[in-house]
Amino acid sequence: MATLCFAHSPAPPPSLSSSPSISNFISDHPCLTMLEKQCFTMKDLKKIHAQIIKTGLINDPIAASRVLTFCASPSGDTNYAYLLFTRIPNPNLYSWNTIIRCFSRSSTPQNAVSLFVEMLYSEIQPERLTYPSVFKAYAQMGLGHEGAQLHGRVLKLGLENDEFIRNCLIHMYGNSGLLSEARRLFNGLLEFDVVAWNSMIMGLAKCGEIEDAQNLFDKMPTRTSVTWNSMISGYVRNGKMMEALEHFQRLQQEEEGIEPSEFTMVSLLNACAHMGSLEQGKWIHDYIIRKNDKFELNAIVVTAIIDMYCKCGSIENALQVFGECPRKGLSCWNSIIIGLAMNGLEREAIEFFSELESSSSSLKPDHVSFIGVLTACKHLGKVDEAREYFTLMMDKYEIKPSLKHYTCMVEVLGQANLLEEAEELIKGMPIKADAIIWGSLLSSCRKHGNVEMAKRAAKQIFALDPSDSGGYMLLSNAHAASRRFEEAMEERLLMKASLTEKEPGCSLIEVNGETYEFLAGGRLHPKTQEIYSLLS
Repeated sequence: MATLCFAHSPAPPPSLSSSPSISNFISDHPCLTMLEKQCFTMKDLKKIHAQIIKTGLINDPIAASRVLTFCASPSGDTNYAYLLFTRIPNPNLYSWNTIIRCFSRSSTPQNAVSLFVEMLYSEIQPERLTYPSVFKAYAQMGLGHEGAQLHGRVLKLGLENDEFIRNCLIHMYGNSGLLSEARRLFNGLLEFDVVAWNSMIMGLAKCGEIEDAQNLFDKMPTRTSVTWNSMISGYVRNGKMMEALEHFQRLQQEEEGIEPSEFTMVSLLNACAHMGSLEQGKWIHDYIIRKNDKFELNAIVVTAIIDMYCKCGSIENALQVFGECPRKGLSCWNSIIIGLAMNGLEREAIEFFSELESSSSSLKPDHVSFIGVLTACKHLGKVDEAREYFTLMMDKYEIKPSLKHYTCMVEVLGQANLLEEAEELIKGMPIKADAIIWGSLLSSCRKHGNVEMAKRAAKQIFALDPSDSGGYMLLSNAHAASRRFEEAMEERLLMKASLTEKEPGCSLIEVNGETYEFLAGGRLHPKTQEIYSLLS
């Protein structure tokens, strides 16, 4: 955690809050009134906090807990909250619960668990409002088995039937893939609890049990926006994009007056991006603009819109959305850089990367930004520039290359027929190679007719994933490209003997706002005869 210095406070008068009259005086203190009515940002908080320290008020539990509450809020700063907590001489139960809850909602939920363990050895012991935050932390980490140990403590204390604890337990088990435990708790409900139903649906959808989630959804007497979003995002997560859009249409027709949330919009935009459904994506973008009083165009929503337009091939719309965004987050920059690189505008992608680098804001390229610029270099065949960016990433920005970065470099080198250098790069990586990076090398070997290296790459792929049909196909094609047709046929027979099936190629096309999916050799479309007749 970050370190931050707090000034030493003057010694407080004894038992500052020991009587009701003094407690009322503390609660009505001007500094605490400012904290309640005039504090909206951490900058405001730090000014008020300085005054509270100067007056010695910080030593009072009421005042300290008020400052801690703001720091632990979504508008606050988790590290600042923790440092403040460590300066409280004898934190009370409220302070312990506040800091644990703060970390349970942060990007470091493991700290919530650590603080809970620390609390167990303190003078203040947990009570029923402490446990939900700890279970939420375990849920966020997906550590249901570890959370089950704490569940045992809850059972001993007789708190399992507490509504908040039970709902958090269902969420924890469902989010960790322990559906049998989640179902046991859910089936023990004595009356309808919408939070428990939502948690169960989310868990089922996340674990791929989308049909069970749908059955539960259909049985719900009352649904909320969380319920609808869980189903829509669940269908998207399970690759059922059409069903996700159909659920949104159902939501539009509902008489319950439920408005979709920002999360729903992001899920739908992701579905449109996956299917290449530009018209649907435009409609959702327009819907967000029409409902601007309900949706905040934050970085997450804007990034999803840009990503949708890029993946649907409408780069003009993506650039317009990016240009009109008043506060561009790093995710927006990354999305437009990658989108330009994938749509044949590689030079523009590199220009945007340079603009990000020279930006006067506090933003600086991250690991995703470098994947975008390396992809652009790959498509342009700029080997030297790719090497420079790869070095820049490590030296200037201190970013350790991931497998994706190494894969980009292998593709750049492979495309330029620098196959030996690409193979040496893989062998010298400080991280273990996967089937994808060896597949990239194998693809380049096929392109340039290097059969011997293709065999070595294929051997590595089969060792990592014997069921990988792509390895057999690429090696077979490499033999065929070198006119070694017998060896090519042998690879096909080996693939057949190992019962490895090649997934059929798939394409999507949007006509009059409706998306159609075609599989290679497929004949399921109702107008198959007319299509093949036209092709003939």
